[in-house]
Amino acid sequence: MEETKQRAHKIMMTNRRTCLVSGVSDVLSFDLSEILLETDQGMLMLKGSDLHVNRLTLEKGEVDIEGKIDSLTYSDVNNYSGKGESFLGKLFR
Repeated sequence: MEETKQRAHKIMMTNRRTCLVSGVSDVLSFDLSEILLETDQGMLMLKGSDLHVNRLTLEKGEVDIEGKIDSLTYSDVNNYSGKGESFLGKLFR
């Protein structure tokens, strides 16, 4: 029986300017105003301004982000997975 290893998921933010996120599986997209991460606890969207990914270590599952962070939003992994209906298909139902 194969056991799945789940990393601890943590977010450490300092003064809404720097953010360390652990438990990250993948970085799906990023630009100056939005970063979309796939974490072990679901999809995590960070919104703000002048956002930069300073360090990305997928082996450790860590991402360092810098910029003005306005919001953090989680959603289920199933909403964005390739199984079943696509994200755009759900959006335009």
